[in-house]
Amino acid sequence: MKTYQTVGTCSKAINYEVVDGIVTKCEIVGGCAGNTQGIAKLVIGRKVEDVIATLKGIRCRGETSCPDQLARALENEVQMIVM
Repeated sequence: MKTYQTVGTCSKAINYEVVDGIVTKCEIVGGCAGNTQGIAKLVIGRKVEDVIATLKGIRCRGETSCPDQLARALENEVQMIVM
């Protein structure tokens, strides 16, 4: 699993795994437990592009949120694959 250090949220990090363009594992460390566990379960089995399109830009307290941070983590993953 890879770890993405979140910025601007209550959560501290997001641990995730992507296999063949599909999110296979996701754990959000910290934040509102019920919400972050729900988000993590909902993205497992989905295409990375779909998760990014769904979660990118969601705001909580400021300019970002736990879902938005997950989208950013996955965007970084996509960029690394393209390179």
